[in-house]
Amino acid sequence: MATPKQVLKSIGPKLVPFFKTVAIYFVLFIPVEQPSIFAMVIKCLPILSLIAFVLLHGMSLGEEYAYSRRILLGLILSVFGDALLIWDDLFIHGLCAFLVAQCFYVSAFGFRPFNIYAASVVYTVMAVGLYLLMPGTSGVISFGMPVYAFLLMTMVWRAVARVQLFEELWTWTKLCSCMGGILFAVSDGCIGFNEFYGRVPHSQAIIMVTYYAAQLGISLSVVDSKASYLDSLRDNKFSVPVCQTANSDIEEDHLVEQAVISSRKTNASIWESSRKLVYRQGVLSNKPQ
Repeated sequence: MATPKQVLKSIGPKLVPFFKTVAIYFVLFIPVEQPSIFAMVIKCLPILSLIAFVLLHGMSLGEEYAYSRRILLGLILSVFGDALLIWDDLFIHGLCAFLVAQCFYVSAFGFRPFNIYAASVVYTVMAVGLYLLMPGTSGVISFGMPVYAFLLMTMVWRAVARVQLFEELWTWTKLCSCMGGILFAVSDGCIGFNEFYGRVPHSQAIIMVTYYAAQLGISLSVVDSKASYLDSLRDNKFSVPVCQTANSDIEEDHLVEQAVISSRKTNASIWESSRKLVYRQGVLSNKPQ
């Protein structure tokens, strides 16, 4: 597998539009208190660049691109969420768009390995966050926030669970998605505390830096997704003969056992026949003439 340095040389040019559009956003840095169509476009451009990045790494309806498709759909819905969150009265709509995006990310990351320890930590953090934020919510938000928080932290859990550092079953792309998931939670957590708990200093800068870094990390995870899928197929292919060999060994042992049992029965039958023959000969020899 290629090293991060080699991969960086190949993917670096494809990420140039992303870094340029992020630079444009922070150079202009339109305050959130000044919503406009122009502000919406500037905010969405970096994610649109990541959509192009994912597409440039290949896309089809084949199973080998199932992971990339789900990440792509998550990015597309994130763009809608970014656009809607520009205006305060569309906050719920933007939240719904990101909620569905989290569903696609969770679907992409999958549920193996399970890692109950990571789940325990992640959901404990979620419970503490909700405990602090829920008193400041009302109306639809009081229902929507726990649902979104659950899906967001489930995404974080699944992103973290993919990285098995102690078992050395990890790649740099899985590490990127892990960091992306964590940063996504930091960004959304900052939004929640800024809106429903208390003003966070430099909140807009913190939210957007962590958000763009999160989406970048998740997008980078598609780089070797096709290769990982093909490797899994190859591993499954080699595992089939092993299973067949194991089954053959079991069948062979069963046949040997049956042969031994049959041999024992045959020997017992021969011994019984011999005993009867000897008995008959003895009776005949003792019979008076």
